[in-house]
Amino acid sequence: MLWMNFGIKDLIDVLLVAFFLYQTYRLMKSSGTLAIFSGVVLFIIVWILISQVLEMRLMGAILDKFISVGVIVLVILFQDEIRRFLLALGSHKGWKFLGKIFSKTDEKKESEGKYIAPIVLACMNMARKKTGALICIQQDVDLTVYEHTGEMFNADINARLIENIFFKNSPLHDGAMIIADNRIRAAGCILPVAQNANLPKEMGLRHRSGLGMSLENDATIIIVSEERGKISVAKNGNIEINVTAEDLQQILSGEKEVMNYR
Repeated sequence: MLWMNFGIKDLIDVLLVAFFLYQTYRLMKSSGTLAIFSGVVLFIIVWILISQVLEMRLMGAILDKFISVGVIVLVILFQDEIRRFLLALGSHKGWKFLGKIFSKTDEKKESEGKYIAPIVLACMNMARKKTGALICIQQDVDLTVYEHTGEMFNADINARLIENIFFKNSPLHDGAMIIADNRIRAAGCILPVAQNANLPKEMGLRHRSGLGMSLENDATIIIVSEERGKISVAKNGNIEINVTAEDLQQILSGEKEVMNYR
């Protein structure tokens, strides 16, 4: 019987497919394209039923034409997600997921706590004082190319230091701060601007830069509005506005996903 020929290679094959589908589901859900992805999967199931199971020649031939150009359509629909996936795969941290599997949860939480609290405190103080800020926190994709657009740092993450850098009279307050490996790596950096973003008029260049950066890689970008004194967070092409201190802490710790304001 078939199950008697099921070996270790088949088990690895099934696990890899399950892992791939799970990661694809997470990517589609975080980017807000889960409904489109579900429609594509449903279309493939219908195509298999009609052409392979029911063997309807005419309808099957029509669907075959759609499937033949399906790869091009998928690239057009999911171009941002595909670009982020390839960037993550090609980065120097792209293969470090094995280390995350074997790392201890307590050590990870302790490492996160070292930078989350100062960032949250600094953002709340700047929002209260209506001090504009743009903070980019590196995840898996390396951000060195963006670090070199500003002034290089190698400083501990400190709430007062963050506030001083974004102080209105500071020469670096207009650019973005980049945080990587629990260190402040650069400030005054230039980020890509989202050109076709459907953002409200009250959201200026900082929000467009934060959203544009989230479309390029998997970084978490915090935006503090100078006009409204509100905090927004951009990640994976989504931007959530009017974020509270509790929400910001949960987003930075990975307990909450960024939901698009739309």
